[in-house]
Amino acid sequence: MTDTTGQTKPKMPGQIPYIIANEGCERFSFYGMRNILTPFLITSLLLSIPEHLRAAMAKEVFHTFVIGVYFFPLLGGWLSDRFFGKYNTVFWLSLVYCCGHACLAIFENNINGFYFGLFLIALGSGGIKPLVSSFVGDQFDKSNRSLAQKVFDAFYWIINFGSFFASLLMPIFLKKFGASVAFGIPGILMFIATVIFWSGRKKYVHVPISAKNPHSFLNVVRTALFGNQKGAGTGIAVIGMIAAVGSLTLIPAIG
Repeated sequence: MTDTTGQTKPKMPGQIPYIIANEGCERFSFYGMRNILTPFLITSLLLSIPEHLRAAMAKEVFHTFVIGVYFFPLLGGWLSDRFFGKYNTVFWLSLVYCCGHACLAIFENNINGFYFGLFLIALGSGGIKPLVSSFVGDQFDKSNRSLAQKVFDAFYWIINFGSFFASLLMPIFLKKFGASVAFGIPGILMFIATVIFWSGRKKYVHVPISAKNPHSFLNVVRTALFGNQKGAGTGIAVIGMIAAVGSLTLIPAIG
């Protein structure tokens, strides 16, 4: 299609709706689970803890989980840049993410199974965190780059949309239907998100892996932290992975 000046109008990539719908469902699943986590721990899972210590222990578990979510992007970015590419890394970590939600729904009375579910969610959610937005950028080229801002506006709007309704609804579901249903609903949404993302696999632009990519995730992190010093990026990923795993496994096995 051309405009009145004879120039071809940029065309929106047809694969973008798959990514945006995936992000909306994923954000609902994450914030839905996160917003009922601490109340559930206090009122159900940590009842063996003395009441005056229960709230503090629940906050410790919650913050340890959040630490994992923000450490695992280092691992996800490294795996994507070095081995699997963005699509494969997001897809496989999304399946891990789904397994984590399933553990929360199944092991509502088993503290070790529940904590393992939190670990899987931290790995899945954190691992895909640095990849999805950059994967959106990969779908554009010089002919339609002007449309990228509109897409990113929609992308971040759907994040806020999903998180708002998850924060609003999930405490109600926990109160009315119990933990299995309340944790199961985010799991179903995450499974739907994964199916939607997979459905667009043949339409996506897949940027090839390049060992010398100057804009790779670890190169960006290394430059931000160490300037032009070389060799630090992999070390950061390893330290981040060890710290995340260590912090999640150091939660005391109670009960």
